[in-house]
Amino acid sequence: MNAAAKKYWDAYWGTKERPNVVSAWMFGDSPDELAQKVLSGKKTATCSAYALYEVQNEPLPQLNEYSIILNSLEEPVAMIKTTDVSLIPFCDVEEEFALAEGEGSYEEWKQIHERYFKEEMGKVGLPFSNEMLLVCERFVLVDDKGGI
Repeated sequence: MNAAAKKYWDAYWGTKERPNVVSAWMFGDSPDELAQKVLSGKKTATCSAYALYEVQNEPLPQLNEYSIILNSLEEPVAMIKTTDVSLIPFCDVEEEFALAEGEGSYEEWKQIHERYFKEEMGKVGLPFSNEMLLVCERFVLVDDKGGI
């Protein structure tokens, strides 16, 4: 977590007891646009490739975990809380979940995510597959820091 995200986290909680687990990150290849969709309520879900968590030795998101959403300048713009985490094959992601990602129709979601995962998996020498597991998260907006 960078200094700006830590400052935001500390200011939000103040002297209240705070959760132990928090992360700070930005969305995919259009972080400002996707963060804005979170702020507007259009985006209440996200997904990532399970294999990338393994390759990068990163822990999976957890239920009730807090995340600080960063913009493309790595500045905090919002805080979310994870309300559900599921492992689902790409080909089995349901339309309702895809629409909750706020990126258009189900077909648009599939096209955007297939392109994105092919690129990201290719960076670490892994192939894209329709059967690859996705980490599918649902979340709620906890705080809107304002501005992108």
